[in-house]
Amino acid sequence: MARHRAKGQLVDVLARVDLDRKRAVAAVVAAGALAGAGFAQAMATVTPVDRIVPVAATKDLAAVMTGQQQPESIRTVHSVDSTSETRKLLQAEQIQVQFTVREALKSAETAYAKRQEAIQAEQARVKAEEEARRPKCVRPAQGTFTSGFGARWGTSHNGVDIANAIGTPIVAAMDGTVIEAGPASGFGLWVRIQHEDGTITVYGHMNTIDVPQGAKVKAGQQIATIGNRGQSTGPHLHFEVWVDGGQKINPLPWLAERGVTL
Repeated sequence: MARHRAKGQLVDVLARVDLDRKRAVAAVVAAGALAGAGFAQAMATVTPVDRIVPVAATKDLAAVMTGQQQPESIRTVHSVDSTSETRKLLQAEQIQVQFTVREALKSAETAYAKRQEAIQAEQARVKAEEEARRPKCVRPAQGTFTSGFGARWGTSHNGVDIANAIGTPIVAAMDGTVIEAGPASGFGLWVRIQHEDGTITVYGHMNTIDVPQGAKVKAGQQIATIGNRGQSTGPHLHFEVWVDGGQKINPLPWLAERGVTL
């Protein structure tokens, strides 16, 4: 009878021990579940590629608590600052992107500078060609040649006359600088242009003056319009050529030497 009672007590003790063991295991599993949930929540803020899958700590710890695994075999989970590693990777990528952008900008700037140089070179070439084709001497006005150089009506006529309607353009015979533009005795209004070789061309009786004194003009550029001012018998341009400091010469051969006829 005592044996049966002792055996029953032993069974009760073993049952209580087994119950306590199960409760301990349940507590460990619950704690592991809570820890796992916290870890998952923390890892949710980290880039997926940086996440570290934790060891099944709850399972191993439960195994140790129940005597199914030796304590020395428990694997330790080391914490890793994945946010710092991610930041370093992003910084490295940003540096690479910035370098690539700078190199692309340098390449674009170089290409743009070369294009601008090519454009400027082409513009200079076209301008040089136009300058080469531009006539160096032109007829000073369109119209009818009415009077030549020399004696006329008992006086000296020191130029040639080209008749046309009032307002007809008068142009510079050659490139030069306007040294006088305004009223002149006998001419009403006149313009005088000095050319590179020192020659001066004179334009008289104009209706209007279109260039100021000191202006640089090109051959063929309008400087005035035909008029009937001063001592004039009708609207026309009086054109003279002065050389050697004021000597007046016949404009016809001077123009002919330069390929221009009236």
